[in-house]
Amino acid sequence: MPGVDRRPLLIRGGRVLDPGRGLDRIGDLLIEEGVVRGVLSRGTPPPPGCRLLDASGMVVAPGFIDLHCHLREPGFEEKETIETGTRAAARGGFTTVCAMANTEPAIDNAELVQFVLRRGRETGGVRVLTLGAVTRGRKGETLAEMEEMAASGTVGFSDDGSPVGDARVMRNALAYSRRLGLPIVQHAEDAALTSGAAMHEGWVATRLGLKGWPAAAEDSVVARDIALVRLTGGRLHVAHVSTRGTVDLLRRAKEEGLPVTGEVTPHHLALTHEAVLGRSWDGAEGVMYDTNAKVNPPLRTQEECAALATAVKEGVIDAIATDHAPHTWQDKAVPFGEAAVGISGLETAAGLLLTLVSRGSLDLITVVERLTAGPARLLPERWRGLGTLKEGAPGDVVVLDLKREWTVRPEEFASKGKNTPLTGARFTGKVVATIVEGAVAYLDEGTKMEGA
Repeated sequence: MPGVDRRPLLIRGGRVLDPGRGLDRIGDLLIEEGVVRGVLSRGTPPPPGCRLLDASGMVVAPGFIDLHCHLREPGFEEKETIETGTRAAARGGFTTVCAMANTEPAIDNAELVQFVLRRGRETGGVRVLTLGAVTRGRKGETLAEMEEMAASGTVGFSDDGSPVGDARVMRNALAYSRRLGLPIVQHAEDAALTSGAAMHEGWVATRLGLKGWPAAAEDSVVARDIALVRLTGGRLHVAHVSTRGTVDLLRRAKEEGLPVTGEVTPHHLALTHEAVLGRSWDGAEGVMYDTNAKVNPPLRTQEECAALATAVKEGVIDAIATDHAPHTWQDKAVPFGEAAVGISGLETAAGLLLTLVSRGSLDLITVVERLTAGPARLLPERWRGLGTLKEGAPGDVVVLDLKREWTVRPEEFASKGKNTPLTGARFTGKVVATIVEGAVAYLDEGTKMEGA
């Protein structure tokens, strides 16, 4: 957790936005002893010794929750550590992050769950939760120690980076998820359809001579898993949704009342397969075969982006998650087909989403809800007090300047991963302060706090 200064903090004059409670008004937010004490009328005298943060003209919201990020520890510390990854999270407004299990060794037992949680407490700049693997070693063959991991504090189970391809194994995992009350987070990919594929199956892949990755590779697995939910009553969460077909399947599953949820990433909402041509933002030309735009699932079409945005607005998609996937420069400085997949997304997520809001593609209240109350509802009961500013909730807050313009410069990232196709992008909207349990995790250079 960040520093030790948890003196009272009054965040003054901001637009206090808490979509989970329908709260949207100008006021002063008071945090004492690490928890929210309430939203006060403007001008209320602060407690003695209180720190003061002027948020006039800005948005004060619950701290963001990232259900899906890769902190790489243990085993891949050259790419990221819990310390560097959570510093990046704080810069992006995230006060809680859920680490994925594709580490080395994979987080497939109680001891490793405890290791990640302990490292989070020792070195994390924000709250660190973790998922356990569904199968031993993430090999897709035998179920991991799900009950023991649940008892140790895992918030779900995922072989992310690899799908659970065997229907029998997935059926058994979903049966356990029903009993444990924790979701199976599926990386939906039919490996038989994606073998050798490097990017979305479309005109860009044809032009560049790269093997395409069809949308059906995702849709078919989601359809199978929903059928298994119907059979078992288990909880399914679909990671990084990228296709219209998956959106339609999620919509029908929700209408049926099945315990099925989904998430989308900022890059799948905003970027298309044309980013591989270097056209990553506003049609700006960059380098062709841009390996920084290689991600799993792949960036798709503008029509898919629009369908995903509609699903976010309608609540078909429950959460926005970064799928932060940091890599070394060597991982990306190779031919496109050999490059590692993933985008370093914690520090660009808020700016990208707020820019979409400024352009009318999304609305602010919905975006904040999908980053706060939405993901909080998908966590185990003990963590459902997150994602809100109600009295007594943890003092987790993000302050947003919706008018601040800034340029993405990966060399300035706190993350070890500089891999992003958004280099040089101009965003409108920035995180200027992140507070975790009343302590300052991040304060923008231009933001002043009295009494700090």
